[in-house]
Amino acid sequence: MKLTKTQLAPDVPAELTMTKTYKDRSRPDRNFVKNCWSIILIFGLLIFVSTLSAQTTEVRDRTALRVCADPGNLPFSNDKEEGFENKIAKVVAEELQIPIHYTWFPQTRGFIRNTLRVRKCDLVMGISSAHELLLNTNHYYRSVFVLFFRKDSGITGTQLSDPQFRKLRIGVVAGTPPANLMLKYELFDNHRPYQLIVDTRIQKSGRDMVADVASGEVDVGLLWGPIAGYYIGRQNVKMTVLPIRDEPDMPKMNYRITMGVRHGEIEWKRTLNKIIRKRQQDINQILMSYGLLLLDRKGNPIIVP
Repeated sequence: MKLTKTQLAPDVPAELTMTKTYKDRSRPDRNFVKNCWSIILIFGLLIFVSTLSAQTTEVRDRTALRVCADPGNLPFSNDKEEGFENKIAKVVAEELQIPIHYTWFPQTRGFIRNTLRVRKCDLVMGISSAHELLLNTNHYYRSVFVLFFRKDSGITGTQLSDPQFRKLRIGVVAGTPPANLMLKYELFDNHRPYQLIVDTRIQKSGRDMVADVASGEVDVGLLWGPIAGYYIGRQNVKMTVLPIRDEPDMPKMNYRITMGVRHGEIEWKRTLNKIIRKRQQDINQILMSYGLLLLDRKGNPIIVP
């Protein structure tokens, strides 16, 4: 007696019986094969486009180190290349074995937008970490806002929380983190404001504040450490310089400073990170020669031996 397909598998539709299934496996559905090849081709195309994009986004000049910098912003930079950022850029150029070409532009509003982002250069120096307009390298120094006063002033306080500061005239750059501490401790009654956004070719708030403290017109100055250290070192008056400590629920007082490149330029960033790592000791020596107060990884001041 010959059994039919239905009798062999009475509860399974005839099209899904073993016989039919075996037949389908031996002759794959053409649409299925076509779809598989389409997916493979698309995947391969995506890899190709991604690789091509990575190769074409880095358009930096490899014959010269093109740097955008402020032409009159000591101690950082000037068009005579006398700033510490000029000296550090020279270290980078030495490692790359290429010359430096500068594009000068005041470091005020629109600096990144009008320089690096329109490809007038391939590198900017002195950028705080996590800057949204560019890609940061590893930091090459860390510094802090400081308070400073004349050594002969009789001031004994070390932080703004000391009640002694309520009686003193305090200089602060508007909009900087120490201004928040002044508000917290109600120190604005006798304060002396200095502008944050200025044309550095004409006005230098940090230099003016240090000069006012040296002359006695202002009792205490609150300023970014690199600026304070540089201009204090050019005064004939001895001063006490103290780092301002971070406080809960207040803006940070210390910051890591990096170099900046365009978004997407990963290989260029890696190259710079290698140079920073290799030449960190040379970079530190340059920074300290300008009177900078540097912090180590734990946030403690680095003492010059």
